[in-house]
Amino acid sequence: MISIQTEDFDAGAEYTALRDSGAGTGAIATFTGLVRDSGDTQDVSGLFLEHYPGMTEHVIASLIEDASQRWDVRKARVIHRVGQLQLQDQIVFVGVCSAHRADAFAACAFIMDALKTSAPFWKKELSKTGEHWVEQKASDVARGEAWSK
Repeated sequence: MISIQTEDFDAGAEYTALRDSGAGTGAIATFTGLVRDSGDTQDVSGLFLEHYPGMTEHVIASLIEDASQRWDVRKARVIHRVGQLQLQDQIVFVGVCSAHRADAFAACAFIMDALKTSAPFWKKELSKTGEHWVEQKASDVARGEAWSK
């Protein structure tokens, strides 16, 4: 399941949906990202996220397919919020279930790392001093490139 949405999500319900994927599932790995008070600047008060509708879902589906070819992925769920977000709001959920923990961990990390560099999202940090569009970080690019080695 892939969802790009403005509304919040229930990480527990998403976990339960993965858990109900069948008797062959032996491991579930999840990641939930939150809005924090620092980023490119130290006084972040919120975020505004935009995306390219249609293309975003296509890219995420490709990432899940790539992960499924590399590891035993029984089911994957990706939710990414867009629009105005406040401090500590949930931004993203990535969940993967597999027969074994190593595959679940690796696929979850791969999908999250690839989201940071491949999916067409744009993030603006909001602060008391103004607004700032966030550039892609070299560390995120390096993590993404490490998966291709």
